[in-house]
Amino acid sequence: MNIFEQIKKIDDHGQEYWSARELSKVLDYKDYRNFITVVQKAMEACENSGFTATDHFGETTEMVSLGSGSKREIDDYSLTRYACYLIIQNADPSKEMVALGQTYFAIQTRRQELADEFVRLGEDERRIQLRTEMKHHNKQLADAANKAGVNAGIDYAIFTNSGYKGLYGGLDNKAIKKRKNLKEKQEILDHMGSTELAANLFRATQAEEKLRRDNIKGKDKANQAHYDIGKTVRKTIEEIGGTMPEDLPTPNKSIKQIEKEQRKSLPNLEV
Repeated sequence: MNIFEQIKKIDDHGQEYWSARELSKVLDYKDYRNFITVVQKAMEACENSGFTATDHFGETTEMVSLGSGSKREIDDYSLTRYACYLIIQNADPSKEMVALGQTYFAIQTRRQELADEFVRLGEDERRIQLRTEMKHHNKQLADAANKAGVNAGIDYAIFTNSGYKGLYGGLDNKAIKKRKNLKEKQEILDHMGSTELAANLFRATQAEEKLRRDNIKGKDKANQAHYDIGKTVRKTIEEIGGTMPEDLPTPNKSIKQIEKEQRKSLPNLEV
């Protein structure tokens, strides 16, 4: 089980939360006072995002036993998943566990956002929305890859396959199509359900961010970075008990088919 899942707690109302003190230890902060500085920055970021910090950072106290046998009251924070996400975004990126935490809480936060956003949508609408986002972010990923030294054509095809291989356990574009019984000219993304599209969207956004943030240069390094991101996303899906993307069902209709049917159903407004 993922270490961040291990320290997650459930309150009397069935709501999940994390202890700031436990999180600080996992993130390898030896001095809690230094970690509090990170918490305060995260609270500022929370307010700047339009949220109320106290809704996500609850001040608490707990009794701890001392070596003498006596007890002492210490301050702590009860953190929501979003609070943990903001904390890790403001933590020391040189710490290995911070990097792992960024991936874990980013995926978990995105999953919750999608769940909240999609609660009113059917599966077809979810697929269409995610596919639209995917087109946008693929353009941004292509731009970041180009700046890293990945040229269009065969170079970019190899770069794309590197991400797929990481996420799909070694399967490239061709192998994925074969496994999902798709024809050579069919676009994989048009034949994914919302869960699979969400995983690929996260792969694409994180790969773009890594290429730009780390100023990666050279197509070999870019390919490796894309593969590593895909593999990390896959590992996180596994740790939270999700279904591997290659094992997810292929929808009966492609997104293009759904969009075509929706256009036909619209009223003719011509006069």
